[in-house]
Amino acid sequence: MPTLIDDDHSARVSLAAAWASVDVRAAGDFWCTVEDRRPGLLPHRDAPLFFTALGRLMVGGDDPASRAALLMVLGRAYRHFDLLPHATTIGDAVLATVARHVRPLWTPQLAPAAERALCRATQAVRRAAAQAGDGRAWWHVQVIGHDRPSPDIAILTVRPWRRLPFQPGQAVPVCTPRLSGHWRWLSPANAPRADGTVELHVRAVPAGTVSHRLVHEVRPGELLWLGPPGDTGLRLDPACASDLLLVAGGTGLAPLRSLVEQVAAAPDGRRVTLVVGARTFTDLYDSVSLDKLQCAHDWLTIVPAFSDDPCAEPAERGDALTIALHHHRPGQEVYLCGPGAMLAGARPRLLALGVPAARIHLPAERPVGG
Repeated sequence: MPTLIDDDHSARVSLAAAWASVDVRAAGDFWCTVEDRRPGLLPHRDAPLFFTALGRLMVGGDDPASRAALLMVLGRAYRHFDLLPHATTIGDAVLATVARHVRPLWTPQLAPAAERALCRATQAVRRAAAQAGDGRAWWHVQVIGHDRPSPDIAILTVRPWRRLPFQPGQAVPVCTPRLSGHWRWLSPANAPRADGTVELHVRAVPAGTVSHRLVHEVRPGELLWLGPPGDTGLRLDPACASDLLLVAGGTGLAPLRSLVEQVAAAPDGRRVTLVVGARTFTDLYDSVSLDKLQCAHDWLTIVPAFSDDPCAEPAERGDALTIALHHHRPGQEVYLCGPGAMLAGARPRLLALGVPAARIHLPAERPVGG
């Protein structure tokens, strides 16, 4: 006998199938519907972002970090455009648009399920808006560089149309029109630059739909969207000038390299040791930039750590954290970013070495915005 849980699951599957069949023209239809009911409420250019983000939130299925990115973007948007008093108008326009565009799939059973999903999504957006800071919800950026240092990694350089106000160590939600409505956190690999450009390091993972498109499909000249920067727990304390021990694995190098650039922009006498983990020498994907930093700054020591390279020097042979422990000195602030396997046992090992808990900085699972 079917249960309420079974019915709810079936409705979610049907709603996801209906949403998947919505084509790109629906966003324009959505804006027209909103404009008819409340003229001037939504900017025409941004209507696709609202429509796809709300639809994605209704359908669900994102991992917690991606859902947090999506909610940060929507919460800030509703606050920035003062949309909370008109949330019902926007929600009704979403449902009306989807119903028109998936008419064969819009069954009597699906309509109430979609209304319930929209109600949950709207409540989540209201909570996110209450916690969101003021300011822009997204920045349109153009890809001006797309390098592939390895088959599964891309280094994207993007130029925002308006300057993105981020700080080293933060992360930003990223979305490509190739997969509208899906947002993923990425950390800039640079400190803020005079020309406003931002460098993003992306690894394509098997289940990563956004990362796959950013690595394998996006090309220079295309547009992306960046959301509001969020804190990850990796920012430098402006009141502290202690030496740094930075431990990076894979593309976890990005936020830690931005910290090095931050120190380089305003040297304060501290010494920095950056341990960069890779499986083999050929997997050390950002070696050119690292060499330039090493040559330019005598306070910086960069140590490679190769976990599976028999040709590596003995002092460089091992996982990043193990190598880093050999370079730890009392008084250092320790920052780590990398794969989950590297981070899982990091805190206990550092505490056992005598590193105070307050000096250990690990990335938060879900960045927090303001």
